[in-house]
Parts: sequence; C-alpha cells; structure tokens
Amino acid sequence: MGLENYHKYDAVIVGAGGAGLYAALELSRQGVNVAVVSKLYPTRSHTGAAQGGIGAALGNIAEDHPEWHMFDTVKGGDYLTDQDAARVLAEEAVLTVYDLEHMGLPFSRLENGKIAQRKFGGHTRNFGEGPVERACYAADRTGHMILQTLYQQCIKNNVTFFDEFHMTDLVMNGDTVCGIVAVSLYDSSVHTFHAKAVLFGSGGFGRMFSVTSNAHALTGDPVAICFRHGIPLEDMEFFQFHPTGIYKMGILLSEAARGEGAILRNKDGERFMERYAPTMLDLAPRDMISRYIYMEIRAGRGIEGKDYVHLDFTHIDPKIIEERLPDITDFVRVYMGIDPVKVPVPIQPTAHYAMGGIPTDLDGCVIKDPKNTPVPGAFAAGECACVSVHGANRLGTNSLVDILVFGRRMGIAGADYCRSAEWKPLPSDASDTTRAQIEAILANSSGQSAADIRRELQVEMMDKAGVFRTGEGLETVKKTVDDLKQRYLKVGVTDRGTSFNTELLEAVELGNLLELAEVTVESCIARTESRGAHAREDYPDRDDANWLKHTLAYREPDGSIRMDYKPVVLGTFEPKERKY
Repeated sequence: MGLENYHKYDAVIVGAGGAGLYAALELSRQGVNVAVVSKLYPTRSHTGAAQGGIGAALGNIAEDHPEWHMFDTVKGGDYLTDQDAARVLAEEAVLTVYDLEHMGLPFSRLENGKIAQRKFGGHTRNFGEGPVERACYAADRTGHMILQTLYQQCIKNNVTFFDEFHMTDLVMNGDTVCGIVAVSLYDSSVHTFHAKAVLFGSGGFGRMFSVTSNAHALTGDPVAICFRHGIPLEDMEFFQFHPTGIYKMGILLSEAARGEGAILRNKDGERFMERYAPTMLDLAPRDMISRYIYMEIRAGRGIEGKDYVHLDFTHIDPKIIEERLPDITDFVRVYMGIDPVKVPVPIQPTAHYAMGGIPTDLDGCVIKDPKNTPVPGAFAAGECACVSVHGANRLGTNSLVDILVFGRRMGIAGADYCRSAEWKPLPSDASDTTRAQIEAILANSSGQSAADIRRELQVEMMDKAGVFRTGEGLETVKKTVDDLKQRYLKVGVTDRGTSFNTELLEAVELGNLLELAEVTVESCIARTESRGAHAREDYPDRDDANWLKHTLAYREPDGSIRMDYKPVVLGTFEPKERKY
C-alpha cells in the first residue's frame, strides 16, 4: 500500500464498550477477521460506569411482559420513539440477558436462584398502573460485570485489540466506508486501518457540559467525524440530564438507589415528587424529575437556598444499602465525606446521555437520508448511534439493553456484509488530514489553550442548553460556540513530545466537542416545542401536529448546518399525555 503503519481487517470496531464488544463477539463467532480500536483499555470503557441494571421482562418477581416494556419505552420517549425499534428492544432484551447469563455474567440472585430484579424509573406493570421489578442487576456494578464478561469472551474468540488508539478520521472511497485513521497514544504514530466494514460503538459526548456523569474520554469523536464526512446526525437536541448526580461533581448516583427506596426531599424535608408524579413518585422518568428539581430550586426550596436537593437513604435498612448499593455508598463517602446511611446526600441534575447520534436502521446500518438509504460499510450502535429506540428521553436500564441488543444485531449484520462486500481500494492520502492536524497543533506551542476553550464551552452549554432552554439563550450560546471555533483554529499545546501526549489528544477531542455542541444547539433552536429532554421555556407545550418527527442535521460544504426531517415510526401506541 505504501502507507506507514497499515493494518487490514475485514471489520474494524471503534469503541470497546458493551456495543463494540458484543459486536466483536458476534463477528468473531462467524469467522470474520475483526479488530477493536479503543482509546481506552476495554474494561475501562464507560459501560463500566452503569450501575443499576438491564431492563428485561423476565417476570422473576412479579408478572411482566415485553409489550409492557415496549409501552414504557415509547411513553418514556415522549412518543418520539420509533415503535419498531422499541419492540425489538423489549423482545430481544429477554434473550440477551439469558445469553449473558450463559456467558457467565454474575447476576445478583433471588432466594430461588433466579436473576434478581428491582424497580426502575418509568418501568411499569400493565401499561402504567404502577412500578414493576424489571431491572436485572449485579449489585450496583452491572455495567462493570458486562464489560468483564464480554471482554473475556472476545479474548477467548481471538479478537484483536488496539488499545489506546484514538480515531481521528474516517476513510471513504466514494460513498463507501473503507477504513479509519487512528493515533497511538504510546508514541503519537498515525495508523491506517483498511476494512470492508467499520462499526461504531464509541459512546456519548457529555463532556460538552460542565456538570456531567460522563468520563473524560466521552467526547464523541466518531460522531463528529461522521458528521464532517456528510453523514447526518439525528435528534441531537435531545440530551438527557440524570436527576441524581453528586452536587457540583456530576458523579452519578444510580436510579437503583431510588429503586431500593431512596427519596428526593427539598429544604423542608418534603417528598416533593408526591406533587408532581403521584403514581410513580421518585421513579418517574429522568427528564421529568430533573425539571421538577430545578422547579423546586427556582421556587426557593433548594437546600440552604442553593441549587441542589437531597436524596435520602436514611430510612432504608442499612444492610440493604450496603449489599445492593455498595459502589453508590462508597462514592458518597469518598467524594462527599458523608455517610448516606445516616445523612441525606446533596444531588443535582447531571448531563448524562445523548438520545441523538449517527442514524441507523434496526440492524445498525448507518443511513444518510429520510429514505433510510444506507452508507455502505458503516454501522453504529449504542449511545453514539440513533436507531431512535429512546425517542426524546431514555428510560433507566434501557442504555444497557440498547448497547447489548443493537450491538449484537450490528455484529450479525456486519458479518453478513463482510461476507458479500468487495474490498474497496484505500486512498493513498488517507492519513494526510490527521498528520496535518497533529503537526499544526504540535507546532503551535504558544497558541490558544484547549483547556480554556473547553471550560467556556462547558459552562455556556450547561447554562443555556441544559435542562431548560430558551430561544434567546440558544442564540447566545450559538454565537459563543462560533467564537470558540475560531479560537480553536489557533489551538496549541505546551507538551510537544510524542510519548503519551494526552494534551495533544485532548486538543483533538476539543475540536470534536465543538462540532457536536454546534449541531446540538442548531437542533435545539430548530425544534420549537418541548418534548422529553428538550424543554423550551418559550415553547412549553408538546406539538405533535408540527413536531412528531425526527431531525436530521447535515454539514453543508460552506460550513453551515442544514436541517431535514423524517417521520417517527408509529404503531401500537398512539401519542398521549405523559402522566406518572
């Protein structure tokens, strides 16, 4: 090929979380030569931060059915959920949980030996009558156990891993994806990966906000790169804020805590959810609870007049807390210096999950227009993707269900594609853009500070594109992002070395965050209604007549962003008012 550091695999997966590992496992099971490229060591992927559980209608404690799970997913998504995707999610969740059990995932158990289940926000029995135990869990370390289990299986199946390789570009031959470019953290060397199929399972991009549960690595690199290559991004205005992040830090206290009985209280000690969601109480959907917390704070009922409320565990049996929520209690003790068994915990909403992303069909094939035209060779699943199984708001536990169900389907579809697809030649200049970008940043040692630009971006996005939004505020943050993008053109680093130069890669990541922040704000401005996690105070009502549709944002050749739309896939459940 004449390319330095050239690698050739039938399929290359970007991201080693639950979606990427499950896809890799399915590909390897079918004899496909597959490599996983990850900016982290696989078991450090953000799937490991998922605490609460996997939603699946096993019915081990109380009667449950996939149809009920599907209904909750559609209603929780404020009816923007594609109902064909919701049906696949709910029905295949059961099979997926049993598959993981057979692989050796150590689920918590009931006394009768069956997989333990607990209540979770928005999950109900009989189409909304009351809470149901649906979340299958491994204490509060469910995501950690998923990563360990799938990684072990991938090693067993001889999957090749390129750990600490940072994707910087997508390689296309015409309209067909044929590889990626990545930079090794070890020595900043540029590597080109030639493949028939590229599968994205790279997670979210919550680091555009100042208070977030997302790890520092979640900067949405492949999502931004796909956008720059003409692939649209779907429903980017919908970004979920989890109601219970540790005050000021954003570290997540899982919904599992409320599933075990923890209660939200304001400065008066009132269980204020009794006023807002009398049926589901503290287990209402996340978007709603986050707004109610802010409403309490605005009404002067925040703790000590500040912008937080309490999550109260003190009435729960300490034995249950220690056995079922060990990580959560440790987080509070370490980061807050208080004992949740004895003292209520200060919490505030934290940027948590992107419902939008790279648009795909039910098999993870990336699509490029409202007609669902596929991008040959491109697949995506999990938080980086938008099959629109979450609609305008994701229910708790459905993130893990999403990455597993659709990660598996992506792997199966990718294997089918690799068997029939022809090899496309790799352009000889495939890595030139990456090399030029890195050389420019390294050469500019006295340029703009990436840390300063990132901090300004995060504060503005949190303040004006967070839980509540207005047209005026969004226009302000749009101008700020434009200004920051101009400053980014002159970004530089003080570390000009090549070995483990994290400052260099953080500067590259910042460019992707700015790209995604821009398209998020444009999508927020375009949608003149309130739905799910998108709450416009100047348009407070849901508008099904005009906005029961998905947004598709495109980067135009002149640098502007064009909005297009495609219909929501409706079906069994007609849009109704969300009451909990």
